[in-house]
Amino acid sequence: MSTVNFSVPEDVKQVFNETFQGKNKSAIITDLMLEAVERARSKQRSQAAYLRIVERRQYAPTVTQVQLHAAREEGRA
Repeated sequence: MSTVNFSVPEDVKQVFNETFQGKNKSAIITDLMLEAVERARSKQRSQAAYLRIVERRQYAPTVTQVQLHAAREEGRA
């Protein structure tokens, strides 16, 4: 198992220790780190998907308002 050292503000340390008194703080920090990793990876996947959508829009056919209105009316019939 590795040891990791982080500097945090004293008030954060104090409230963390109060909140998790009697708990395995190493396990809690490990879970929080894993959540942060997953959140960051999810954000990266979302950003990549957004960029793919934006890129594909360049090649999407354009539709006029008249064509859009006609398609809506056709779909309602």
